[in-house]
Amino acid sequence: MLEDVRKGTVMELNAAQKNNIVVLAPRGRIDHLNADAFGKAVAPHVEACNKDGPRLLFDLSSLEYISSAGLRILMLASKRAIPAGGRIGVAAPTALVREILEISRFDLVFPVFDTVNAGLASFADPAAGH
Repeated sequence: MLEDVRKGTVMELNAAQKNNIVVLAPRGRIDHLNADAFGKAVAPHVEACNKDGPRLLFDLSSLEYISSAGLRILMLASKRAIPAGGRIGVAAPTALVREILEISRFDLVFPVFDTVNAGLASFADPAAGH
């Protein structure tokens, strides 16, 4: 659990491997207080996400909020993985998080799937491409 006791900001990150897809599921809030810790937690997964490595799917179903600092971490992950041939996406964002992704145009940076299962199906299909 990544926590800043001063503000009560809490974010958990769970990881699960499903075939050649790593599902990272943040829970809580990602903001300026814990974005660096979030970035450090996802870095090893992003490093492995290349044309020969696992695909990376962020399950946002338990994410209450993401600030611009958190979006920056997702952008950096995308900038690192995609040029290396990796595939990265987000799935099942809550209504508020989806709105933040759309307003900030992050839905144009990487695919946003309505459900985790849709993301898993797309990433499992080699014909689906990037």
